[in-house]
Amino acid sequence: MEELSIKSYSKINLGLNIISKRDDGFHNLQTIFFPLSLHDIVTIRKSENFSFSSSDKSLSEDKNNLIIRAHDLIEQTSEKKIICHIHLQKNIPIGAGLGGGSSNAASVLKGLNEFFSLKINNSKLKELALQLGSDVPLFLEKLPAFAESRGEVLLPVKISFSGYLLIVNPGIHISTKRAFSKITPKLPEVSLKKLIKNDEINFDDLAKYASNDFERVIFEEYPQIKEIKMRMINFDSKLSLLTGTGSTVFGFFDDEEAAYQAEQFFKCKNYFTYLQQFS
Repeated sequence: MEELSIKSYSKINLGLNIISKRDDGFHNLQTIFFPLSLHDIVTIRKSENFSFSSSDKSLSEDKNNLIIRAHDLIEQTSEKKIICHIHLQKNIPIGAGLGGGSSNAASVLKGLNEFFSLKINNSKLKELALQLGSDVPLFLEKLPAFAESRGEVLLPVKISFSGYLLIVNPGIHISTKRAFSKITPKLPEVSLKKLIKNDEINFDDLAKYASNDFERVIFEEYPQIKEIKMRMINFDSKLSLLTGTGSTVFGFFDDEEAAYQAEQFFKCKNYFTYLQQFS
């Protein structure tokens, strides 16, 4: 094999509640990860030396980015020199709450394991993924999942929705560390876990009860992001929330025309938009 290309998918959080601060410095949380078709592309090629490049210059210049850390971790684990060139075609906005960096790290773990026939089992890959970040294990598989603890304890769930999903990002980069430093943990009025019945979640229940604890913090500092959510609601979104700790807001729509009109409105503001249909 001379080259391997992997689609590195994004996600949104269908609710995100920060329950408590842990002794290890992390937080206990509850969320529902929902994968999107929006993706980056990670390409691994044979090379005489290890190198990394990206279509995003800022990532190419960051010597401590998650892709390089994932490569180094695989090298340490396999006790082999992993010599290759890794290129990242970046399509997912950075610092947007869409999980792009974590997804890239998971793709590199999986890709290097396959490309070099390292035979690292899934259990070990999950362990390595968690060393890189709380939500990196999620991206080893493309499945909707309820998550708790740090976000690494995953329960696959089925969520049925027929319609359109619009995501909008105004180009604001938000630091996850800084966002968490401003959050006050609390129990939600309705636990996301209680919405799960027979490993399935009714979308109408999500629309009624899902919330993101970071909205108060981020909307206060960035009214522009709050305005996106308000506009989504005005366009008759069935469920609209901030995703993760980032600057992206999503909206689910039953009606194609409403979703299209909303997308055009935000495009006119030169915001990043992505529209996905579900059937």
